[in-house]
Amino acid sequence: MRTLFVHQNFPAQYRHVARALAQRPGHQVIGLGENPGEALPGVRHLRYKAPPTGAATTHRYMRRFENAVFRGQQAARAALQLKERGFTPDIVCCHPGWGEGLFLRDIWPDTKLLFYWEFYYHSTGADVGFDPPGEVSMDDACRVRILNANHLVTMQTADWGQTPTQWQASRFPAWAREKISVVHEGVDTAKIQRRAGAEITLPDGCRLRDGDEVVTFVARGLEPYRGFHIFMRSLPEILARRPAAQVVVVGGEDPHYGAKPPEGANWKEVLLAELGGRLDLGRVHFTGKVPHPTLLGLLSLSQAHVYLTFPFVLSWSMLESMAMGCLVIGSATAPVQEVIEHGRNGLLVDFFSPEALAETVVRALADPAAHAPLRAAARRTAVERYDLNAVCLPQHLALIDAVAAGQRPDLPAAAGPAVHPSMIK
Repeated sequence: MRTLFVHQNFPAQYRHVARALAQRPGHQVIGLGENPGEALPGVRHLRYKAPPTGAATTHRYMRRFENAVFRGQQAARAALQLKERGFTPDIVCCHPGWGEGLFLRDIWPDTKLLFYWEFYYHSTGADVGFDPPGEVSMDDACRVRILNANHLVTMQTADWGQTPTQWQASRFPAWAREKISVVHEGVDTAKIQRRAGAEITLPDGCRLRDGDEVVTFVARGLEPYRGFHIFMRSLPEILARRPAAQVVVVGGEDPHYGAKPPEGANWKEVLLAELGGRLDLGRVHFTGKVPHPTLLGLLSLSQAHVYLTFPFVLSWSMLESMAMGCLVIGSATAPVQEVIEHGRNGLLVDFFSPEALAETVVRALADPAAHAPLRAAARRTAVERYDLNAVCLPQHLALIDAVAAGQRPDLPAAAGPAVHPSMIK
């Protein structure tokens, strides 16, 4: 069988499944993307040329779609070159979010297309209008509707779709959910687990050891979408009430979702300026982005791991922290509530309440033993529902095999919209 993976940042979500397919006898696996990525054994990695960007005069609703068309053209040109060299895939697995999937059906009319549909935008009930809460303008509602243009084109051409969580699936139209399977990429829980006796030296020289009062916060970008502003506003109270606490903040300073702040270079600068002398910066450590093994070392030391998010795409880091047996203190928002039940395998707080977050973290640090059952339950959740080798990878491989064979996948189907009542007691 021949499989082509297409992702701007390949291997990304396809890291595990591409490697597994390449290990099958007689399989040929190619990854196509723009950026250099991790080399995978047996996988040939090709790159398409960086696309041009749209014109400044393009209507602002259409700029993202125009950029998607340019990117789709570059991916199509690379696909044509593959076709001219005699490569016709049995199946193409593509993340079409940036436009790569727009024209693949035109290159290979008979090839099966399995697309990774990650997020369908709405002007209500998700990220738009969440923070600050309030009425969304008609202009914004119209802009958000057009954001889905790229997905709508690919839904017309793909044979089947995949998305990682039920909540993300519930955002898609009912007619689209009929051909979407919910399959997460998975967490390698055999490798990602807490290390007894761990210790680490941070870039600023602070040395942390197992048993220290360590509070962790992880986000690819330090931004409101991941509750960075709420977390920062909780710290003065946490640090005042827990004088031994050390706070480690992992993430880049440029936002990945949402806009930069109008009043400063980045959200870190804005929040540090807002909090002024209320923060003991000798106990708040910003590491920037760190290698994955370093991140796992930090999570091994965490006594309280804070994960806050808008109603948006769920981060890998939350599931990895659960696999590490961390006590996750998460936001009572729909993506988190799909995984964490308050008081059973973690704790949930109102996203908008720094006070509630601070109180919950302080209580967790004051009595780690009382929260040990939640840590164990978090680990069980990760193993039972998201383990890479026992659950998710077999599902992902079965999905690819079924779509490639023209069969309807026998896998978890996408559910309709769900109302998530508060699980805070």
